[in-house]
Amino acid sequence: MCLVLRKKMFAKKEIVSIFIAILILSFAFSIWNFDIFPYVFASFFFIIAANTIAKKISAYNFEAKIESKIWEIYRYGLLGVLSKSYFSVHPSKNFKNPKPIGVFLPVITSVISFGYFVWLASLVFDVKPKSYRASKRHGLYSFSEMTEDHIGYIASFGILANLLLAILGYFLGFELFAKLNIYYAFFNILPLSDLDGNKIFFGNIVLWSFLATLTLIGLGWAFLIF
Repeated sequence: MCLVLRKKMFAKKEIVSIFIAILILSFAFSIWNFDIFPYVFASFFFIIAANTIAKKISAYNFEAKIESKIWEIYRYGLLGVLSKSYFSVHPSKNFKNPKPIGVFLPVITSVISFGYFVWLASLVFDVKPKSYRASKRHGLYSFSEMTEDHIGYIASFGILANLLLAILGYFLGFELFAKLNIYYAFFNILPLSDLDGNKIFFGNIVLWSFLATLTLIGLGWAFLIF
């Protein structure tokens, strides 16, 4: 049954990307205190699994499917990094091949800050409507594409899942696990490039504002309480 679930929910390439993200984030966060690596690795496994599964369930309700992948950038320069397709960038500023910033940025930020600041966003997702969505929803193929609003709602469920896990972890006494969930939600709610926050921001700015406020409250709570 687990094998069937994996085949239905996760592609092989997606599983590899998720494992790399878990490994990179765990290494970056614990590089200056490697004794906590096993705990951090287990924490990020549940954090990313909850985030991804929540978005997949949400996508299923929209008759769509998502596939997570390592965050990549295709352009250089400030505008190129912060955006993907919302602004035009001169072709000379395009990389010949996309750069896996989701792999490099967590490690670089951890090293140069001596572990005081670690970037914790490594994954993004693509969304595709299922083949029968057009006939089931509208009866016309031209309406089968997902709107920015739909994609924003899908991305929001991942953020909500992590905020709920943070609350659960705190009450169960797993304070570091709770903090990691909040940190992960914070970096992913940022409206940058292909991150979830950008999808939510352009899909429904009211929803983004609500989730960003909750995340900032959680972040303040983490700094003050823990």
